[in-house]
Amino acid sequence: MAGFWSKLFGTDEALKGVVDGVTNGIDALVYTDEEKANAAAESRAEARAMVIDWMRSTQGQNLARRLLALVVTAVWLAMYLVAAALNITAVWVGDSLSARLAESAAIVGERAHEMNGAMMLILGFYFAAPHMGELAAAAIGRFSGRGQAVKERAG
Repeated sequence: MAGFWSKLFGTDEALKGVVDGVTNGIDALVYTDEEKANAAAESRAEARAMVIDWMRSTQGQNLARRLLALVVTAVWLAMYLVAAALNITAVWVGDSLSARLAESAAIVGERAHEMNGAMMLILGFYFAAPHMGELAAAAIGRFSGRGQAVKERAG
């Protein structure tokens, strides 16, 4: 009952409680740069830990991942080399055959270019695992054709 009367008449304890409540409320509304930096550092640390845990838990799949990476890389590299060989050969043959070889090289080169997203993922996975989120987003954009659609709209 005494607490009610002290709140009603505004004693020092009641006033201190109100001030503390308002101060804590205002402090909760302000998100400082230091708090943002701490939150970002915690987020990065959690992401790294998650990648390490994921790699540990999927170690049995390493052989399959390497095989897939080698197959995709071999196909991409073969397409790149075939396009280069066709372009080089086109320089040394007659005009009729040269045009067809150059056109074939362009077609093969386009297909190799479409695989750049897969190559980004493979290289990112093996050489830049902590930054996979950014790389995966870029690669998915390439696979889905969103990057090309943006270029076409801009041009």
